[in-house]
Amino acid sequence: MSETTKKGGISVQTEHIFPVIKKWLYSEKDIFLREIVSNAADAVTKLRRLSSLGQYEDNGETYRIDVILDKEAGTLTVSDNGIGMTEEEVDRYICQIALSGALDFIQKYEGDNQSNGIIGHFGLGFYSAFMVSGSVELQTKSYTGAPAVHWVCSDTGDYEISPGKHEGHGTTVIMHVSDEEKEYLDASKLKEILEKYCSFMPVDIYFSDMSEKPDDQKTAEEKPVNDTMPLWLKNPSDCTPEEYKDFYRKVFHDFREPLFWIHINADYPLNFRGILFFPKLTNEYESIEGQVKLYYNQVFVADNIKEVIPEYLLMLKGVLDCPELPLNVSRSYLQNNTYVSKVSAHIVKKVADKLNSLCNTEREEYEKVWSDIRTFVEYACMRDRKFYERVQDSLLLELTDGTFLTTKDYLEAAKEKHENKIYYTSDKAAQAQYISMFSAEGIQISVFEKPLDTQFLSYLESYDPNVKYLRIDADVAGALKGEDAASENTELKELFIKISGNEKLNVSFAALKDAGVPLLLTVSEESRRMEEMMKMYSMSGMGSMGAFPTEETLTVNTASPLIAKLAALEGEKREKTAAYLYRLALLSQRKLTGEELKQFLADGYAILDLI
Repeated sequence: MSETTKKGGISVQTEHIFPVIKKWLYSEKDIFLREIVSNAADAVTKLRRLSSLGQYEDNGETYRIDVILDKEAGTLTVSDNGIGMTEEEVDRYICQIALSGALDFIQKYEGDNQSNGIIGHFGLGFYSAFMVSGSVELQTKSYTGAPAVHWVCSDTGDYEISPGKHEGHGTTVIMHVSDEEKEYLDASKLKEILEKYCSFMPVDIYFSDMSEKPDDQKTAEEKPVNDTMPLWLKNPSDCTPEEYKDFYRKVFHDFREPLFWIHINADYPLNFRGILFFPKLTNEYESIEGQVKLYYNQVFVADNIKEVIPEYLLMLKGVLDCPELPLNVSRSYLQNNTYVSKVSAHIVKKVADKLNSLCNTEREEYEKVWSDIRTFVEYACMRDRKFYERVQDSLLLELTDGTFLTTKDYLEAAKEKHENKIYYTSDKAAQAQYISMFSAEGIQISVFEKPLDTQFLSYLESYDPNVKYLRIDADVAGALKGEDAASENTELKELFIKISGNEKLNVSFAALKDAGVPLLLTVSEESRRMEEMMKMYSMSGMGSMGAFPTEETLTVNTASPLIAKLAALEGEKREKTAAYLYRLALLSQRKLTGEELKQFLADGYAILDLI
C-alpha cells in the first residue's frame, strides 16, 4: 500500500447519473412540471428583486410564465420573461448538476434573509425535465443584455451550447417528450397538474394548446391558470366571509359551505401562514378524512403530512404555506425538524383558541355547529390531553330538550340534586321512559348517542375522576327514589331471584317518586361499559374474551299499587304476575331473547286466563 496521501473528488459520469435522474429523482413524474414552472417563477422573482434594489429598470413591464403544448411537434414548453442567463451562467448552473443558482443569488443579494420568496434551493429541479423528455432545449437571454444562449441536451447527458435566438430577457425550456411519456402531451392532464401544483405561484401562468384552432385562440379570453395573491397571504381583517367561502369551494371542490375557519398568520420565529376550514359533514358515518395542503412559498408540496398537522386534526381542510421547509421535503426531515414540531403545536393552539372564542363570544353560532364538530372535538380530546385541557370549558353537553350546557354549567345547576354526576342517554327512543321520569324531577339529561361517545366518557372520567357519567338506566333508583322502604319483603325478593334465573341478582326495595313504575331493572355503569367493550373487541376480530359478569339490580317500588297487589296474591297467580312484571322491566333495559319473549307472552296469556 502506498505511504503517500492522495486526495480527490468523486466523479460521476453523466451516462450513469441520467438514468437515475429519470427514474428516481422524484416519486411522482408529474412533479417535473412543478419544478420547471417554479424555476421560471424564481427567474421572475429574482428580476423583481433586482428592480426593487435599483439594479434593474423594468419600466412597468408585465411578468408572466407561458406553458405551451404542441402535440404535433411532441413538445412542452415553459417560457418566462425573468432574469435570464448568460453563457457563463448556463455553464455554471445548468451544465453542473446540483449547483443552485437560487442559492448563489440569495447569498449575493439577500444575505441571511430567508423570506425572499425564491422557491428553488436545489439545483436538481431543472433535470426533472428528463423524467419525461428524450431531449431538452434551453433558449435564454440575460437581463444584462449579454448575447442569447442556446443549450440542448439529450437524455444521455450529452449537451451543446451555441448562440441563441431569444427575444427579450428570460428563459424558454423546450421539452421533447419521449415516446414512453406521451400522456404528458394531453392538455387535460397538463391542466390538472398545473391546478394541483401551481395554482398559487407568485407569477401569472398562462396555458395554451397549439392544437387549438386559430379562431378559437382569437376569441378565447386569456386568463392565468393561477392566483398570484392567495387568500392566506392577506390579513384576516381584509378578508370577507364570502371570500373565505369562495376560496374553500375553489380549492376543495366542496359545494357545501364550511362551518367556520381559522386564518393563521404566524410571524417570527415560526413564519408560516394558512387557513384551516371546519367542513360540514353530511352525516356521522361520512369519512372524516380531510385535506390539508402543504405549500412552500405558494408551491404545492403534499397533502396531509401528519408531521405538520397532528393526526387528529386531519379531518380539517385547509392550506399551510411554510417557507422554511424545503421544496423537496422528506418524511425523515419532517420527523426530526424542530420548526415542524413548533408549527404543529401552534396549529393545535390556534384551533383550541378558535373553539374557545366561539363558545365565549358567539355562543349561538357555536351551538348551531356543535353537532357537526362534536366528533372531531371528542376525538382530539382523546388523542391529546393538552388539547382537552385547552378546550374543556368549551365542551358542550347537548340536552334532551335541544338546549346546550357546558360541563361546568351542568354541574353547577345540578349540584344540589346529584353532585358531580352527569346523567346521559344513549338512545332517546329506547330510554324515553327514563327520560320522562328524570325530567319530572327536574334532572337534565345529556345525549351521548354516537359510537365514539362511550370511549370519550371514559377519557373524561380519567381526566377528572371527581365527575361521574351515568346512563339514566344505570342509576334510576339512586336518582329518583324517595324515602327508603321500612323493610324489604323477603318473599318477594326470593320470588324475583327465582323468576330471573339469576342467583346473583341484587333486589332492593325503595319508595320511588313515580308510583306508576312497579319495577326497575338497572345494570351498573361499569358493568355495562365492560360488556360493551367485550362485544366491540369480539366484533373487531380479537376473538372471544369470555363472558363478563353483569351486575344487575332490580329495584322494587314499594310506592306502586301493583307491588302492593302482588304482595297480596298467592300461588300461581302471584308467580305469573311477578314473572310478567319482571320481564316488562327487562324489556325496558334491552331486547328480549327469543326464549324470553316466548315466556313473556305465555305469562301474559296465563294472567289473562286467571282473571
